[in-house]
Amino acid sequence: MPDALEAHYKMVAKAISDGRVVPFLGAGVNLCDRPRDVTWSHTQQEHLPSGSELARYLADEFYYPEEEERHDLVRVSQYIALKTGSGPLYTELHDLFDGDYPPTSLHRFLARLPGLLRKKGYGPHYQLIVTTNYDDLMERALQDAGEPFDTVSYVADGPQRGKFLHRSPDDEVYLIERPNEYRGLAIDQRPVILKIHGAVDRIAAERDSFVITEDHYIDYLTRTDISNLVPVTLVAKLKRSHFLFLGYSLRDWNLRVILHRIWGEQKLSWKSWAIQLRPDPIDEEFWNKRGVDILDVPLNAYVTELTQRVEALADVGGEP
Repeated sequence: MPDALEAHYKMVAKAISDGRVVPFLGAGVNLCDRPRDVTWSHTQQEHLPSGSELARYLADEFYYPEEEERHDLVRVSQYIALKTGSGPLYTELHDLFDGDYPPTSLHRFLARLPGLLRKKGYGPHYQLIVTTNYDDLMERALQDAGEPFDTVSYVADGPQRGKFLHRSPDDEVYLIERPNEYRGLAIDQRPVILKIHGAVDRIAAERDSFVITEDHYIDYLTRTDISNLVPVTLVAKLKRSHFLFLGYSLRDWNLRVILHRIWGEQKLSWKSWAIQLRPDPIDEEFWNKRGVDILDVPLNAYVTELTQRVEALADVGGEP
């Protein structure tokens, strides 16, 4: 393994042990463990779709007319919302994501971290995990690991549009009216999943929320800085952490919107990384402008190597 890559894994493992890494999970994480010869189908519950696979599925279901744009989830979703209303689109998305899909090795690695770090004597350090995905794989991985957690999710439609909801470990749901004053989260006691594009709600479908159409993204862009919408404790964590982008491509409009909403035009003040297989020159230029290093590594291989480095961290006097 090249020395630079080995140094990277050790650096990230050390930053994780210090509680200073915020993973950003994109739709590409759903491909993490899927064999290359396996084609996604909505009739199975072994794998979730990538963004382009979801777009093509919706295009088929709703007879999207533009063949060359069938991979574009934002365009396809906008068409469906205009032609049928948001109700049929939300129903289709709920039915798709309301399944017990198995968490990937990446989700399980992140879910194991709190217990692993406690055992080694680090912390208490609990991660803030940011995702633009609508599924509940991260939640179920944490449940399987026996870790209580909080979920903070964006509301895309309805009278509470533009705000965030907090779901506590006991499944109580609170509207975050005043983010700068909200103290209902305990990032020093348990992990927090921040779902900045909403999510499926498998308990109450009426709380489903999906930032997915062009209108949603335009509304997202015209809102005040997302740091003024997110609880103050999470903003503090975001401002003092490295970012690890997993499962994103800059061809995805949603990532560019996210970065613009959170950071504007500034470079990140903490070194950050994007794991992206075979990035093109435009990707490289964009990431470099943001001060983000690209690692051209398959995601499942990256998770395997990083897991080994974290497990190899020295014990500093943790649980017996």
